[in-house]
Amino acid sequence: FDLTKRLALVLQYDGSSYSGWQNQKNFITVQGTIEEKIAALDPIRPVKVIAAGRTDSGVHASGQVAHFDCAGPIPIHKWTSALNGRLPKSIKVLEAVQVPRDWHACYSAKYRRYRYTIFNGSYSNIFLQNISWHKYRVRLDDNSMRNVLNELVGLHDFAAFQKAGSNRINSLTTVQEVSICRDGDIVTTEIQASGFLYGMLRLLMGQLVAVGEKRLSLEKFKARWRGGLRSEVR
Repeated sequence: FDLTKRLALVLQYDGSSYSGWQNQKNFITVQGTIEEKIAALDPIRPVKVIAAGRTDSGVHASGQVAHFDCAGPIPIHKWTSALNGRLPKSIKVLEAVQVPRDWHACYSAKYRRYRYTIFNGSYSNIFLQNISWHKYRVRLDDNSMRNVLNELVGLHDFAAFQKAGSNRINSLTTVQEVSICRDGDIVTTEIQASGFLYGMLRLLMGQLVAVGEKRLSLEKFKARWRGGLRSEVR
């Protein structure tokens, strides 16, 4: 008789001190840290926490969704406080709920949404250092960036924005929503998609910034991603 339950977690974390989400030998990761704390509370071995999407080194999350299976006596409503009492301050469980056994944080997800913040002032802002990319040499043309970003909406092949090492069978994904807004020196880009390719966001943002700095024309940007010219994307 199987007494295991599947729990879904909503997580926040500051990724500054972690080598990304996914477990890596000899590196401290968000996944490894959470699994260690769950293992101290529940008898199931090995503990495996699956996230809706893997974040890279230094990337933060405001609403990461993950799941794991448990069989111990801890009531569902106690898991949030039990984990928060053991996790470091850089990781916080916002909610823990029981879900069906066939529910999967990754495969059941309808979308993933990323926010990328650029600080475009002449001098760095110490309060934004860990949550922004400082680009100060040129005033970014956010209107040009917005124009090229809008073209990405829909189902497309984004091979130009996929790093080597991915195990996906293709590079198709659906970009659902995009936005770029400027508030003084802060330029915020948000992209929502059915899924993101390995390294997609950082490669895409590098190209968008090149457009904003007038180092890359709108026509060249379009030709690179529509033509799958990965060798031209840095």
